[in-house]
Amino acid sequence: MATDAPMAISTDAALLTLVQWFSPAFPVGAFHFSHGLEAAVLDGEVPDSAALEGWSTEVLRWGAGRVDACLLAASYRCGTDAARAEIDHIARARAASRERLIETTEMGAAFARAVSPLLGADLPPRSYPVAVGEAACRLGLPLEPTSQTYLQAFTANLISAGIRLGVTGQTDGQRIIAALAPLCREIASESLDGDLDGISATTFLSDLAAMRHETLYSRMFRT
Repeated sequence: MATDAPMAISTDAALLTLVQWFSPAFPVGAFHFSHGLEAAVLDGEVPDSAALEGWSTEVLRWGAGRVDACLLAASYRCGTDAARAEIDHIARARAASRERLIETTEMGAAFARAVSPLLGADLPPRSYPVAVGEAACRLGLPLEPTSQTYLQAFTANLISAGIRLGVTGQTDGQRIIAALAPLCREIASESLDGDLDGISATTFLSDLAAMRHETLYSRMFRT
């Protein structure tokens, strides 16, 4: 079945909608997840601010950041529910560990539940970037700012986890988020075609950290 045509929305309304969706107040539960960072910190792989910035840069450029941007754009651009369901299958299959799968599916389901009443439509539970792409398409939000804001929120959540883990302080955390903003814009721009044929992730240390996190005896984050 073809998806509904996107609504018309003004630039100001689009901006405020994106701020709302990716605000910490929007109930997706992002604060529960560290994307494997907690294990990396405990193993001494991310001991300070410089290491946290480097780790986050790699995850954005070569890992989940770029992959999610491609999935979001593909979901936004696809024309049928069946095509979007297939993109969601790809997103789930690309999760490198059980906890990564939990992260994207639980955040996606929470996002769909929260945004459905705002759209006046029941969105199915999908992986997080696929759910965001579908909602943005339905509402007529511009793709590139949606992807940029998604990536900025992903970055902010990584840095927030680093702050809570004692790797950096609040002020330096904000400096890192600002420093990575151009990379968020770059990745969003490069991923606009939504081409999934060539997507790959090569952040093996991050993937291994996520796997190690599953076996931690005591932990602050779910992933």
